[in-house]
Amino acid sequence: MSADHLPEHPDFLWRNPEPKKSYDAVIVGGGGHGLATAYFLAKNHGMTNIAILEKGWLAGGNMARNTTIIRSNYLWDESAAIYEHALKLWEILPEELEYDFLFSQRGVMNLAHTLGDVRESVRRVGANRLNGVDAEWLDPEQVKELCPILNISDNIRYPVMGATYQPRAGIAKHDHVAWAFARKCDELGVDIIQNCEVTGFIKDGNRVTGVKTTRGTINTEKVGLCAAGHSSVLAEMAGFRLPIQSHPLQALVSELHEPVHPTVVMSNHVHVYVSQAHKGELVMGAGVDSYNGYGQRGSFHVIEEQMAAAVELFPIFARAHVLRTWGGIVDTTLDASPIVGLSPVENMFVNCGWGTGGFKGTPAAGLTFAHTIATGAPHTLNKPFALERFETGALIDEHGAAAVAH
Repeated sequence: MSADHLPEHPDFLWRNPEPKKSYDAVIVGGGGHGLATAYFLAKNHGMTNIAILEKGWLAGGNMARNTTIIRSNYLWDESAAIYEHALKLWEILPEELEYDFLFSQRGVMNLAHTLGDVRESVRRVGANRLNGVDAEWLDPEQVKELCPILNISDNIRYPVMGATYQPRAGIAKHDHVAWAFARKCDELGVDIIQNCEVTGFIKDGNRVTGVKTTRGTINTEKVGLCAAGHSSVLAEMAGFRLPIQSHPLQALVSELHEPVHPTVVMSNHVHVYVSQAHKGELVMGAGVDSYNGYGQRGSFHVIEEQMAAAVELFPIFARAHVLRTWGGIVDTTLDASPIVGLSPVENMFVNCGWGTGGFKGTPAAGLTFAHTIATGAPHTLNKPFALERFETGALIDEHGAAAVAH
């Protein structure tokens, strides 16, 4: 059976085609953002002669290396708008994509451990409410009621002084999300081309006209970059620089346990956050490693500090065993906000700099980036996240809500 006939086999959700000589648009990166962009290009803009190029396997990068948290309780108007739109899309996508990717709105708590934390958290709750985002402030007793296994004693290094809470937030199964988008992209005629690494770009003056890959040259009228941590590498190939830095980001899971953790708990102050997956493993993340790099592994001391904080906040976790650890590559900007829009190269568009917020922003990133590629102009939601803001000074400083991994 040839590769082009794979979808006829019940075991395959999408084709595995050979790349064509030309496409109307090429999306570089087969993770969540690349898949969502291609889906909305086809669904909303009728662009079906497009290809997603993935250097490895579909969704094998950060999409498979995150902790699946979804929330929209960001401080600034611009961030709240795009992440809240993403959350509203998450709420309807299982039906739209006809795929249950286990979206669970179990709520997300952000703990406060100092008076500074409390002031900033209460401020963010107020800002969220003004922007129509569901948000509450919980005192320590309310925190304990919502998550009984959490230690709210005042006799620990960082006592819990309260928490913000977003009830509509939660988690989803990351690989299921990728498969859902991939299946719909394939149904709409999009070519998903795996094991196809981009090695360069062809330009006519300052206009991109093609993509060089390990599987041959592909001519195209438009290129969208959705390569997260490797975006700066691709931009350099195209002749421009991006103001992003790439860092390793680690996470881990325990062995399976009975349900003990009903929500998602995050602590920016001690750099740990914990949820319990549908199967039963505890999923824990930490802050980014301080050094720059493209390696999908990190420093041991980060895990050590993460586990110390987790055991202090959740004493019952002391007897849990780590099953496996992994690392992703996060692309961070200096204002902890993404870049979604036009690039200095004509007909080349960039979607990067999401840092630790990439997974939760997937649907809105895809919708707005697709609009930008199709029309050549930004959508209302991604207009503030233009590359030019680093020249004009119109920055969106989200370090309080997005400076560590969550």
